[in-house]
Amino acid sequence: QVQLVESGGGLVQAGGSLRLSCAASGRPFSTYTMAWFRQDPGKERELVATITVSWSGGRISYADSVKGRFTISRDNAKNTVYLQMNSLKPEDTAVYYCATGPEGVMAPGRFIYWGQGTQVTVSS
Repeated sequence: QVQLVESGGGLVQAGGSLRLSCAASGRPFSTYTMAWFRQDPGKERELVATITVSWSGGRISYADSVKGRFTISRDNAKNTVYLQMNSLKPEDTAVYYCATGPEGVMAPGRFIYWGQGTQVTVSS
C-alpha cells in the first residue's frame, strides 16, 4: 500500500510563492506518473502538473494555466515530488492533491493512490 502525504500549503498574497511536497511511502510501479491536481469547491478536479518516469526517460507536463509559473520536480532519494508555485494568483486558490498511477495516466480516475490534500489560499 502506498501512502502519499502532502505538505507546504498555506496562505500567501498574490505574487508570492509556495512549495508543496508530496512524500511517498512506497513505489508500486516500476514506471509511473506522479501528478498534482487541484480542486476548488464546486469545480471539477483540475490536473496541474505531471512528472512521468519511464524506461525511455522522464516527461513533464503542465496545465496551460500554470505554465511558466509552476515547476514540478522529484527527489528520488527522498521519494518526494515537489510543486514550486511562483507568481501565485487568487485563482490558484484550491486544495492541492498529489496522486500516482501507472506510466502515462492523465485522467483523475486512473490514478491509483491519492494524498489527503493541502489547502492553498492566495489573497488579492
